[in-house]
Amino acid sequence: MNDDDRSPKFGVSSEELVVLVVRIVCLGLLGYWSFILIRPFLTVIIWSIIITVALYPIFDWLSEKLYGHRALAAVAITVFTFFVMLGPVTWLALSLAETVRTLLARFGDGSLAIPPPSEAVQAWPLIGEKIYEVWELASTNLQALVVEVAPYLKPLGTSLLNVAGSVGINLLKFTASLVIAGFLFIPGPSLIHSTKNVLGRVAAERGEEFVDLAGATIRNVSRGIIGIAILQALLAGIGLLFAGVPAAGLFSFLVLVFGIIQIGPSVVLVPLIVWSWFAMDATMAVLFTLYMVPVNLLDNILRPLVAKGLSTPMPVILLGVLGGTLVHGMIGLFVGPIVLSIAWQLLVVWTRDAP
Repeated sequence: MNDDDRSPKFGVSSEELVVLVVRIVCLGLLGYWSFILIRPFLTVIIWSIIITVALYPIFDWLSEKLYGHRALAAVAITVFTFFVMLGPVTWLALSLAETVRTLLARFGDGSLAIPPPSEAVQAWPLIGEKIYEVWELASTNLQALVVEVAPYLKPLGTSLLNVAGSVGINLLKFTASLVIAGFLFIPGPSLIHSTKNVLGRVAAERGEEFVDLAGATIRNVSRGIIGIAILQALLAGIGLLFAGVPAAGLFSFLVLVFGIIQIGPSVVLVPLIVWSWFAMDATMAVLFTLYMVPVNLLDNILRPLVAKGLSTPMPVILLGVLGGTLVHGMIGLFVGPIVLSIAWQLLVVWTRDAP
């Protein structure tokens, strides 16, 4: 028996091992450096991909109607989305920022007044007494109440100020994302094919399944949750604006947030409808109610039609909303739940089935 027969079949020489380690280190440094370079644009890139995936079925349909002129279809969708979305979104963002600044200014000069609570509040079970005490303190000495709860509200207030202060930057990011998405429509199929090839090397035969699942999740969440929430917020904002409701931008933003986290806008719109019957004349209250009731029920009608198969739990959406807003500002309100929903769906599929 010679020396070759006694050597291990899968042995690796020290020289080959050193070369392998050097290659891995070089690839790691290259990947880390690349990540540092694209990190400032990461939110814009992700949002562009989300817009492209969400609107691609419409782009495909429009291309057929335009006899295969894909470039014309991409331009048409980009321009239409720009004018339809950017105008209302700009109004909502600027109105929210102005409302926050107005409330802070009125609180600073002492002109912010809260009406005293009704005696009926005390009769509420479990929480009536506490709510009545806090409400009464707010109506008589608002600054004392703020001093008392300031340690608990300071993180939230800082986050709200950051969100309100980054309106202009977020609008620029949204505009850039929309323009980039317009350029991604045409090479979309080839990019999907390349992504499947890359993930096929990482996840073997399941790479294609993961890409398809991610695309379906993006379409379901963006259209079935975020799209409907934006539509409800804009319609509610229009109604609040024409009715002369104070802080219309703030209430519209709350409708948007509660719609995204799937609690629904009823917690905002129903109290406003009740308030309208006390603060408006009968005709305006009737018109306001007739308009707001269909807006409030819009998600119940549209969501089963456009979000078929969506199974992301509400806590995941909520974490995505909060985390995305804290990390990326206003635009993170939309990016966060989509990214976290994709991660959740992939994790469920990965752990459910045997590799």
